[in-house]
Amino acid sequence: MASVHQPKPHDSGPLHVTGAARYTDDIPAPAGTLHLAFGLAAVAHGVVTSLDLAPVRAMPGVRLVLGPDDFARMPDVSPSPAPEPLLCTGEVQFHGQPLFVVAADTHLQARHAARAAKVTFEEREPILTIDQALAAGRLLEDPLEWEKGSPDDALGTAPHRAQGRIEVGGQEHFYLEGQAAMAVPGDGDEMLVHASTQHPSEIQHKVAQALDVPFAEVTVQVRRMGGGFGGKESQGNALAVACALVAQRTGRAVKMRYDRDDDMTITGKRHEIRIDYDVGFDDTGRIAAVIFDQYVRCGWSADLSLPVADRAMLHADNAYDLPAARIRSTRLLTHTCSNTAFRGFGGPQGIVGIERVIEHIAAHLDRDPLEVRRANFYAPGNTGQTTPYGMQVEDNVIHGIVDQLTETSDYSARRAQIAEFNATSPVIKRGIALTPVKFGISFTLTQLNQAGALVNVYTDGSIRLNHGGTEMGQGLFTKVAAVAADAFGVDATHVKITATDTAKVPNTSATAASSGSDMNGMAVKAACETIRDRMAQHLCTAKVLWHDRDEEGKGIIDRDGHPVIREHAFDCAPDDLVFAADQVSDGTHSIPFWAAVQACYVARISLSSTGYYATPKLAWDRMQRSGPRRPFYYFAYGAAVTEVALDTLTGENRILRTDILHDCGKSLNPALDIGQIEGGYVQGAGWLTTEELVWTPPGPATMGGRLATHAPSTYKIPGCADRPQVFNVALYENENVEATIHRSKAVGEPPLMLGISALMALQDAVRAAGSDVLLDAPATAERLLNAIETSRGSGW
Repeated sequence: MASVHQPKPHDSGPLHVTGAARYTDDIPAPAGTLHLAFGLAAVAHGVVTSLDLAPVRAMPGVRLVLGPDDFARMPDVSPSPAPEPLLCTGEVQFHGQPLFVVAADTHLQARHAARAAKVTFEEREPILTIDQALAAGRLLEDPLEWEKGSPDDALGTAPHRAQGRIEVGGQEHFYLEGQAAMAVPGDGDEMLVHASTQHPSEIQHKVAQALDVPFAEVTVQVRRMGGGFGGKESQGNALAVACALVAQRTGRAVKMRYDRDDDMTITGKRHEIRIDYDVGFDDTGRIAAVIFDQYVRCGWSADLSLPVADRAMLHADNAYDLPAARIRSTRLLTHTCSNTAFRGFGGPQGIVGIERVIEHIAAHLDRDPLEVRRANFYAPGNTGQTTPYGMQVEDNVIHGIVDQLTETSDYSARRAQIAEFNATSPVIKRGIALTPVKFGISFTLTQLNQAGALVNVYTDGSIRLNHGGTEMGQGLFTKVAAVAADAFGVDATHVKITATDTAKVPNTSATAASSGSDMNGMAVKAACETIRDRMAQHLCTAKVLWHDRDEEGKGIIDRDGHPVIREHAFDCAPDDLVFAADQVSDGTHSIPFWAAVQACYVARISLSSTGYYATPKLAWDRMQRSGPRRPFYYFAYGAAVTEVALDTLTGENRILRTDILHDCGKSLNPALDIGQIEGGYVQGAGWLTTEELVWTPPGPATMGGRLATHAPSTYKIPGCADRPQVFNVALYENENVEATIHRSKAVGEPPLMLGISALMALQDAVRAAGSDVLLDAPATAERLLNAIETSRGSGW
């Protein structure tokens, strides 16, 4: 009865498809619950010269309005040490910044009232672009630089040299469930917060600080989210804090949820990036040296921009050994929403940069880009090669993955067929690309690499567990339940996972960095093994007594009305006792698991335990220049082949076929992992092809800076018809060399970067159309058409 490594369905799957799954906004609200909405700034940069909230207070259903003057100390909602005020305190930093909060009897009344304020601004010219921020010197911090070898010397002696630039846009998270929170006041200073968040402990801390109470007074609960993708790591702080403040002042429960337009306007996106590069290489395409200058648009505040930009630097090598490299990162402030975590957390931006370099080299040498990629891979296994930031690569399997995928996708034959097709097709051009991924797994802020769990076993044999991870559709709860079931040798249906709760498991890390299963699975395993060891010690050293029961679970009574008591004596050492198939056995005799649990309870053996896990081997300081440097516990690998068709008259394009081979180690749940790979690929391809964020430029009546793509009508995420027409996904047979949970590997973020193959396939199609223009991203139909119509010689 194996529970791990099996393709089991998502535990909430039936609830999802029937609409019965309960999200934050579905939780029944107490009578008299108030509803909140923010009043938003209508300019991107300026000073509030007057804020008249009297018309807001006069609107129907309004019970309370709080502006900046209603706080002795403005609450902070930032996830970083740099403060981020809940409400604008005078100088507007972006279009859509909250100015005040209104509480009303209904959600609609609150939204109407929030638009009734009389606000005047002294509008100022906003800084919106990377170039404008550079010119104005608006830096979040001094540029950070890492170096390996002597890149300047190696560039000077390389047989070939090329320079270029790629600009990559941001991305809206577009979780199906928007931001939402509800606060319910309790006795004294107690506050219960239901939030759609990936980071319950951060919500707890921000709410407690805003209320000026100890952390222990605030409980945050999260049963599930309807998607997160990093957008609920810090962006939910403002809603939870606003709800708690109003609940504290009114004594009533308070709810808040953003409508989609407000959600897209207020919340941060994936960081836009511009990467300038200078690369030297030989006739085979082998890189001798590369210099990257990464310019990251952070938005108006710090949020999580520093670690995001760091990870872009950490993944600037992707799967390639760079003998000499310099990576420089400049983090820039603009008058736009504060960009934040997004699946991959900067890694995708860094990987796009080196993949562009590979494509540039291949075009310069007129070689198949796959040949150039292979020429630059890290050597297989552990050969002492180090990354540009000084970490030794010990578990490289990219050669095996690419070799197998090349064969199973029939890459070489298809490339030849595509060339033949393009030679006779004047309008439709096809392209193909194979790109790899090497992605580091761990939080780069080392202290976050820890997790806790609480496991309770009840006398009927059922198991209830709680851990610090949050469920956002990725199947974390299903995987962790399987870990617990495996530890006790029972079917996973006996395991109940409850809502993430800061009152049960404290000091949780965000469910991010692809670490949810790794860390929480290990914490749960530790707790289960503690209980199991206690049980085994008792069962093997004392007579086992339990009250027998029938098939319906009722205790059996003899004819005299007395409980039927069974007894057993195991003949083995505690370490040899086997928990499997809902039984406990010494190899000769067995009793039901529930009977063993009951016997332990009768003997007063504790059936509850906490578990804890801290990721080992990590050593990282972002400012360190020498010594041990290991930001990641291990790497996850993968590769994708994408084939596209491009209409050269319109720029319209389609993904015809995608083949993926991905390394999940020894997968905890192949069905869930394949689902994550499919979704990650499509989301990554959408980022680089159709998802374009547009801010309005200065005009006659405004200085600009308003997000124009703030709804599904103007922002194009991939739909069902945009998925590859042929989609083949397989798991690479592998076992993690590190002692992760059942030797599995993380799968949340790495697959997103497989979508880079779609961009590179479009680049191949553009070259087939006779253009040598370098594509920026997203490669929209308009951008592709412009590239095709640009004359040869202006790009490469």
